[in-house]
Amino acid sequence: MTTPTAPTGKGPSPQGPPPLSKGPYRRATTDPLAGLREPGDPPWDVYLTGTVFLDIIFTGLDSAPVRGTESWARGMGSSPGGVANMATALARLGLKTSLAAAFGDDHYGDYCWDALEQGEGIDLSPSRTVPGWHSPVTVSMAYEGERTMVSHGHEPPPEEPAPDCPPRARAAVASLVPGTRAPWIAQAASKGTRIFADVGWDDTGAWDLAGLADLEHCEAFLPNAEEAMRYTRTGSPQEAAHALTEHVPVAVVTLGAEGAYAVDGRTGETAVVPAIAVEALDPTGAGDVFVAGFVTGTLAGWPLADRLAFAGLTAALSVQEFGGSLSAPGWAEIGAWWRQVRSLAGQDPEALRRYAFLADLVREESGRPWPLRRAVPTIGFRRSA
Repeated sequence: MTTPTAPTGKGPSPQGPPPLSKGPYRRATTDPLAGLREPGDPPWDVYLTGTVFLDIIFTGLDSAPVRGTESWARGMGSSPGGVANMATALARLGLKTSLAAAFGDDHYGDYCWDALEQGEGIDLSPSRTVPGWHSPVTVSMAYEGERTMVSHGHEPPPEEPAPDCPPRARAAVASLVPGTRAPWIAQAASKGTRIFADVGWDDTGAWDLAGLADLEHCEAFLPNAEEAMRYTRTGSPQEAAHALTEHVPVAVVTLGAEGAYAVDGRTGETAVVPAIAVEALDPTGAGDVFVAGFVTGTLAGWPLADRLAFAGLTAALSVQEFGGSLSAPGWAEIGAWWRQVRSLAGQDPEALRRYAFLADLVREESGRPWPLRRAVPTIGFRRSA
């Protein structure tokens, strides 16, 4: 059993550069799976299903809204949210992503569909438009590095948006619900799809791992520290991660500002990577971006420590911008960070070596740029003739 050398959670980490400036985006030419693709591979790298929200994000608030007063935000943005945060993060990292979701037949639904399919290149063939259904909406207010959200939605459509037989994919991302099985997870796993799962807060208070029935089909489970410790009845995130490998091959426990800790129960590998120091403007969607980064590294066959470092990096880049899917980084942002962080004086060599695997991935991009239409502040601009 070998354990790779990995920095401790209290060790140094590169200081992040100032937030990257806004500007025109283009589809990255980097394909992290380029050397692994063969004829006969599944048509999709990642499949996922869930609810798409229209997110409206207010930024530039000096403080939380005060009861009985009117607050003005200095900025705002709109974008698809909910499961779209994860789908967008995966697509921007170069993975062929397929999403099954229900969309309302209102302007909100049209906008979200167009932003995901045309703007991000996400496959929506398993998705559907539901006549008469109101698109769910979330208003998010970001201030002091925190967020407050208000959501509205009608009863979900009567039909399950995920198809009976999910498309063939290398991997799938699932959000486990205590006490509930999602049949598509077992179906996908039986076809060789590698399942990566997270979980939300258990409102029942039971925190019973037996209630996460679909965990048996998963390759990796990525809870946060509080969730992991409650489910395993342990006293530390590290203990929790090791306990979880009795139920799932790979356990990744996120530690917030302290980074993340991971254990591969099959090989005995462990890895701990501290978080990158950045100015966090909005944490919306950071967890989704972290999972997307870990899935990317896993499918590319990287060592556990590199996967963890990459996931943490992508999450750190995302919190420097506002919004969920709006803030998900692509290879252009990752490359810009790597080039800039190496140019800053006083960086710790050990910390830089932790991210040296990026050197072969973020060479200057070549080829025909493909402009991406990102989400814009308002919906329904008139098209020019």
